[in-house]
Amino acid sequence: MEKKKRGKVKKILLIIACVIVALAVGVFALLKMTFLKSFPKLTGEPEIGKWYEVAVEGTQSSDGSEWHGIFKKGTENKVVVYFFGGGVSITPETSESGTKFYATTMQAQDFVAEGGIGSNAENNPFKDWSFIVIPYATGDFHAGTGVYKGNGKTVYHTGYSNYAAFVEQIKPYVGEPDTLLVTGFSAGGFGTSLLADDVIDRFPNAENITVCVDSSLLLYDGWHETAVNLWQSPKEISDRLTTDNLVLDSLTALHEKRGDSVKILFDCSYRDDTLMQYQSYINTGKMDKTEALGDQFQADLSEMVAGLRENIPGVGIYIWNYGEDPETRNTQHTIISGNVFDKLEDGVSVADWIFAAVNGDVQTHGLALLGQ
Repeated sequence: MEKKKRGKVKKILLIIACVIVALAVGVFALLKMTFLKSFPKLTGEPEIGKWYEVAVEGTQSSDGSEWHGIFKKGTENKVVVYFFGGGVSITPETSESGTKFYATTMQAQDFVAEGGIGSNAENNPFKDWSFIVIPYATGDFHAGTGVYKGNGKTVYHTGYSNYAAFVEQIKPYVGEPDTLLVTGFSAGGFGTSLLADDVIDRFPNAENITVCVDSSLLLYDGWHETAVNLWQSPKEISDRLTTDNLVLDSLTALHEKRGDSVKILFDCSYRDDTLMQYQSYINTGKMDKTEALGDQFQADLSEMVAGLRENIPGVGIYIWNYGEDPETRNTQHTIISGNVFDKLEDGVSVADWIFAAVNGDVQTHGLALLGQ
């Protein structure tokens, strides 16, 4: 009898051990496909449709660790320059606080490139384009060239330096594209607005140009000072920042310089859960997300959209509602890296909306969410 009991216990323990191993293998496999994913390093000529990590000499993340670009060569003579997001530093205090406010290393970024607008999904109109992906680990909206030193800590706000070196290094692999899309989400959306003009200068033969900012609205009276003193952005970038709305300033300046030769798009969820937290910090020194803060964000977004439409008559707007909290009504942050193919407004997805603009049909959707 005792032998039978011991045998049953052993079987149960063996089953439990097998389940634990299977779960561990499953978790590891999932991590390898997501947070632990890394692409092969580019050496020689790239294969069509394959993602690569591109080492760029002299670049670094904010903590001084390695930084790299991400690249995929497509079959069409069209290029997406794609800026990733991940928080921001706006003062010496936020620089010193590191990961509390922004991504400080390249960890867990590669897999993002293969999602959303970068995916190989059959319904992705951009799947055969070349992608120049600018990961984010510098806290400066991709716009800095400076090194901050304070309280024994060194922080590299060198996003612009990283971006510029990478694009120049990778340009020979894409030649002279006839079509260019500059886009980015969150901090990368801010970066898109700041750097779109610079990107366009680097691809002078592109005749069909679209700029799309995804989920980027923060109001701060100190943007110009931050860009000059903390990030040490190039003067042509910081000089545009004259109000508390960095994106409105930058896109207005882009339109004033380039006119209708550049199609400008802006999208955002109408009560962005993440942006309101950073706005709360700017206003009060504390991250928070409440229904009242959602109300304020919605009002600020309405004012911003009105400003874009006034300053840029041909602008395309897409305001969307996704992931709404049933209590606060606050909504998901960013879309182009994830559910960009979901038809959220008027039966049109954000991917449809961007691609229509690329083909000359600039549309606006979702203004009813802002009472417009």
